[in-house]
Amino acid sequence: MRARPLLDDGVFVGNRFDKHGSRNPVVRSIMRGFDRGLEELLALAGPVRSVLDVGCGEGHVTARLARLFPDARVLGTDFSRAIVDVARRTHPGIAFEPVSIYDAAATGTWDMVVACEVFEHLDEPARALDAVCRAATGHVLVTVPREPLWRVLNLARGQYWRSLGNTDGHVQHWSRGSLLRFLGTRLEIVAARAPLPWIQVLGRPLRPPAP
Repeated sequence: MRARPLLDDGVFVGNRFDKHGSRNPVVRSIMRGFDRGLEELLALAGPVRSVLDVGCGEGHVTARLARLFPDARVLGTDFSRAIVDVARRTHPGIAFEPVSIYDAAATGTWDMVVACEVFEHLDEPARALDAVCRAATGHVLVTVPREPLWRVLNLARGQYWRSLGNTDGHVQHWSRGSLLRFLGTRLEIVAARAPLPWIQVLGRPLRPPAP
């Protein structure tokens, strides 16, 4: 485990625990489930020529997307310049830019927009979903932790006792049903997966959101 970079305004960015690089067999098994669900949903989207990964953090998912779609234009974005610098150093050869999810449409339009473990951190999730839908011409893929299971697992590993298992920076908390209802305001839901302890949803924008 390592501490995340701390920005001047006190906002944590990136992953506190490097689950993508963990050697723990339990963590590795859980991450295989996450990756399997992600790849199943991506396969349902069909041919993809361009992918935007919003809230990319250290760029681990962006790098996976680049491997899965070797002929596609791939860009990872995050509001934090500090974490974008980390992503660029960790994954040379992949494009990363400091762009907020709320400004996703400013990057152009994309066949696929991916937001992995982003929406739970947002004070304005509806505004972010509008921005993502404006940027997506084909599909949107969203993953978030599944509550309250996420908190229970945090407590089981002895973490976040003071916040009753809530991870630092998580200000939104979804069950499968509440996430589907939220995303359904802007997306036609194509499919969903629930690898422990996440919810993963693939959808198509219903219509351009109002400005």
